[in-house]
Amino acid sequence: MIRVGIIGDIGSGKSYIAKQFDCPVFNADLEVSKLYKKNKECFINFKKKFPKYIISFPIKKTEITKAILAKPQNLKKINNIVHPAIRLKMRSFLNKNKNKKIVILDIPLLLEQKLNKKDDYLIYVEAKKKDINKRLKKRVNHNIKIIKRLKKTQLPLELKKKKADFIIKNNFKGNSIKKNVKRILENILND
Repeated sequence: MIRVGIIGDIGSGKSYIAKQFDCPVFNADLEVSKLYKKNKECFINFKKKFPKYIISFPIKKTEITKAILAKPQNLKKINNIVHPAIRLKMRSFLNKNKNKKIVILDIPLLLEQKLNKKDDYLIYVEAKKKDINKRLKKRVNHNIKIIKRLKKTQLPLELKKKKADFIIKNNFKGNSIKKNVKRILENILND
């Protein structure tokens, strides 16, 4: 199985790019959302750590946001609860798809959490700052303070870009993305 990690800035379009590969995708953000909605154990752990903020099940993102904004170190506490559960989900995904030729890992902290392997292919999604900001403002729970806190947990973008095997310039136009994805897939399969 060939593992392909999609990396880049918050709002650069990593999930959109991941879908274009037409391969099984592990989307960590989606899994975190499911965790908040369906995982009672996660809720109990959150309730213990953040009784002032986590009120009811399913966990609301607004409650998580309030906890993160209250104290910078709360993000680390949240990650300590969420990351082990996401790692399990990822292992399950990889096991379920072990006979697939290629799988895509759409995990924002792929490098930071050392979830990538030495022989994984890394694709860096590059987008213009103004395009990213425009997209982020359209998000339902857009909060610039949260974005800044999240960015502090990530490696510098230049370092991520250096580690990448391929770079896709995301201009948010479908045709050029599809051509780039096809070219990268051909390169990976012929390697």
